[in-house]
Amino acid sequence: MRFSTLEQWLHWQEGLHPKSIDLGLERPGELLKRLKLNTPKHLTITVAGTNGKGSTVALLESILIAAGYGVGSYTSPHLLKYNERIKINGLPVADDLICDAFDELDQARKELSLTYFEFGTLAAFSIFQKQEVDVALLEVGLGGRLDAVNLLDADLAIITAIDIDHSAWLGTNREAIAIEKAGIMRKAIPVICSDPMPPQSLIDYAEEIGAELELLGVDFSYEIAPDGSWTLKHGEQVIEKLFRPNLAGLMQYQNSCGAIAGLQALGNRVNISVTDIQSGLQQASLPGRFQKLSDDPVVIVDVAHNPQSATILAENLNNLPCSGKRYAVVAMLTDKDQPETLKPLAGLFERWMVAGLNVERGDNGDSLASAIDAELSEALERFNSVESAYRRACELATIGDQIIVFGSFFTVSDILGLESLQLERKAN
Repeated sequence: MRFSTLEQWLHWQEGLHPKSIDLGLERPGELLKRLKLNTPKHLTITVAGTNGKGSTVALLESILIAAGYGVGSYTSPHLLKYNERIKINGLPVADDLICDAFDELDQARKELSLTYFEFGTLAAFSIFQKQEVDVALLEVGLGGRLDAVNLLDADLAIITAIDIDHSAWLGTNREAIAIEKAGIMRKAIPVICSDPMPPQSLIDYAEEIGAELELLGVDFSYEIAPDGSWTLKHGEQVIEKLFRPNLAGLMQYQNSCGAIAGLQALGNRVNISVTDIQSGLQQASLPGRFQKLSDDPVVIVDVAHNPQSATILAENLNNLPCSGKRYAVVAMLTDKDQPETLKPLAGLFERWMVAGLNVERGDNGDSLASAIDAELSEALERFNSVESAYRRACELATIGDQIIVFGSFFTVSDILGLESLQLERKAN
């Protein structure tokens, strides 16, 4: 084995391929064939979209586990540990399983060069097949059509909310981006789209290849009751008094509706009861999505990093009573649409703590501070790190206040990774 620890493997992978992102299926596809991983026995559910992918996978995972299935899930990025990306029955797999899979890939690849993401994706495929899972849930990393996850033919494809993100790779409008997402569709397989306003290009592509596309608001729908329970309608199937999803925010009803409709679309290939669905809704969890870390002052972290997810964050904050002041701790990547992401959050914060991100594509805080000045004209302070920005917010916050950390997975990871989240409260 080339390396003895997972950390060594990952460090090596980061510099193995000339590009960190190199979309295309030819190189990883060749290795998939060499290792005979391209025809798994398990059901494959592939989830693409701009926002809601991780939540949808978490909901599917929770429901399927409640129904007694062996479930593998592959997601990205991770927040604290790489192992979060590859789970069996909701639990991150051990280092040795990942290292063994990396070694298998390394020995078989020979002249083939793989990116960091491609190594992880193929490792997940190998682990799921060796562990003989019943269902593999695969979250697309970027786009869909040319993402390594798309090497496996889906038995069910789910496409969540579509927004403008990763424009350098996917396009600058929703119609173009939708075509990339639609690449996970296959002829004669069910496709669930939980975006309430799907681009026409996605609908046209499904018709062109003969995919069995079902649309939110047309083929399935949901209705929320005043007490938070809800009703799902899918064709002739109606389920009433479903529990409020355990994941925070109104958007989770939309994600839950898509996940359940997808499982129903599989027909007798899975056996899911209403009890399983209720249990799954109650047990689903996903760190970093409007996750509360503390009370009085409230501390919430959210990976919102594009206009659509920022709009959802704003809706969640407007539905969260605040008797005091709100402080924003924000850091973003340079390739995000920072001005448009900030707009939905105008007027929600007393002060902005703007931080730099010391990662590839990380903004040092200059352009983000300029965007806040231009778009919001609100008070801000600058910091070199997310941790220092957060600690300043803790100094300012008192009981009744709220600290909201957002802007990137990296931003949230920095806070979750702190050894102590003890608030440094301002002396009264």
